[in-house]
Amino acid sequence: MLNVGSLKEGIVLDHIKSGKSMSIYKYLRLDKLDCQVAIIKNARSNKMGRKDIIKIEGSLDLVDLDILGFIDHDITVTIIKDGEIFEKKKLSLPSTIKNVILCKNPRCITSIEQELDQIFFLSDKENEVYRCKYCEEKYK
Repeated sequence: MLNVGSLKEGIVLDHIKSGKSMSIYKYLRLDKLDCQVAIIKNARSNKMGRKDIIKIEGSLDLVDLDILGFIDHDITVTIIKDGEIFEKKKLSLPSTIKNVILCKNPRCITSIEQELDQIFFLSDKENEVYRCKYCEEKYK
């Protein structure tokens, strides 16, 4: 049995689809943080079969919940304070995301003006479709 220490103050990202933790690590830029981060891959789960878990030492402002909601809005965010569960947050699809994905349209202004932010808006919540703010190219 693997034993990863408990957190006094921090965030636990739970119910991550198995194998997705490294992409979340990259998108959240956790390598740039000066805190402890534990990644547990392929943990047993009654609900999911297998899952990944990420534990981050520090406050919630270290994590962009919009990016997490875009990647997988089924992830559970648990906030730990004084070694106890303080709050659980359920994620949702963000209405806009900024500088997470790139527009693939070669005629889009973001292809020419490199310093422009890559902004996508949620155009179809039911089908989880995002479109570029500038050219309305669909993100696949």
